[in-house]
Amino acid sequence: MTAVERPVAGPVDAAALPALRRRISAVLVASQILGGLGVATGIALAVVLAQEVAGTESLAGLAPTATVTGTAVLSVPLAALMTARGRRPGLVLAYLIGALGAGIVVVAAAMNNFPLLLLGMAGFGAASSANLQARFAAADLAEPQRRARAISNVVWATTIGAVLGPNIAAPAGRSVTGLGIPEAAGPFLWAAGVFLISALLVAVLLRPDPLLTARALAPVEEQSPAARSIRAGAAAVRASPRARLALVTVAVSHTAMVSVMSMTPVDLGHHGASIDLIGLVISIHIAGMFAFSPVMGRLADRFGRTAVIGLAVGLLACAALLAGTAGASHTQTAAGLFLLGLGWSAGLVSGSALLTDSVPQPARAAAQGLSDLTMNTAAGLGGAAAGLVVAQASYGWLNLVAACLLLPLGALALFTRGRPAAA
Repeated sequence: MTAVERPVAGPVDAAALPALRRRISAVLVASQILGGLGVATGIALAVVLAQEVAGTESLAGLAPTATVTGTAVLSVPLAALMTARGRRPGLVLAYLIGALGAGIVVVAAAMNNFPLLLLGMAGFGAASSANLQARFAAADLAEPQRRARAISNVVWATTIGAVLGPNIAAPAGRSVTGLGIPEAAGPFLWAAGVFLISALLVAVLLRPDPLLTARALAPVEEQSPAARSIRAGAAAVRASPRARLALVTVAVSHTAMVSVMSMTPVDLGHHGASIDLIGLVISIHIAGMFAFSPVMGRLADRFGRTAVIGLAVGLLACAALLAGTAGASHTQTAAGLFLLGLGWSAGLVSGSALLTDSVPQPARAAAQGLSDLTMNTAAGLGGAAAGLVVAQASYGWLNLVAACLLLPLGALALFTRGRPAAA
């Protein structure tokens, strides 16, 4: 054990594990509800706010790109912190950085400073990193045959806050009237407060730490600190074709979702949609992302991870077809965005479970951090390109490009299907 590691407070026997799993899951569910509320409240109008501050549509896509970039950049240091000291310190720090970032966004909007706005959005992305890492915390103590369900249950918990978030964006905006803050920045002020509450909740109640507990229960030969380094995590992923498929799955699913979703509010605005209608469409999309994740988890446990990856490819392709050909039909756009969220859910749950299955326990936290780095880096590039594609071509072309990303994922899933896991 290294000097910075903290041992689990007392042994945990097999009889106590079910109750411990339920308690940890309850804390993670509560933090996901709050974290999802904060992230979705801000993200709902991020592109609109960026367009107002920058004064041009072609730069609007940089706001979600900055958020995704912040999530990506912080993934590895947060994974390193969790590897050394457990899930709780990493999650708390991520929520605190998210709150700071949200506050910077508000200041930048009041000053009409676009570079400062992007800096704040990058910090805001730390809260998304916390929400993503929570799914792996749920898997730390889960039984292998129920791992996808454990992940999906925590992902599902985001539904409550994430669906509510875009719908309170308008009142959050109105709440800052007269304070010298643009209406579209109001949701970020609310988000900062929510993230602070999330950090407090995790700091006080996520005990014992699920990752450190899982390590304490692992065989003695898996206790080596060297096996838990970021380098060991990368090596474990390289050694497993199924782990590589998992990384590609979450990266492609997330990139397709972020690229299309980030520019949907702009396209809806072009077709006369109000802020309230944009919030409703994004809520429908977020419901697709999170509300049916337990179904995806059960399918992945029952029929296998690669089967659900195939389902994700099909759902995302249908989403691109519907959204890309919707035109002025807000109903069709909403249907496409719902399927986009559903496909993302299938890809995230199955890919996350497959990654956890495919690498040894000591290397999992590091490999999971690398997975989030990969998916958010890819999505950041996709989000940056999305604004340019829409500005230079159209929203329909953006959906076509997103659909093309699915072809190599489908081929890789077919090639990898049936291969044994590395662990």
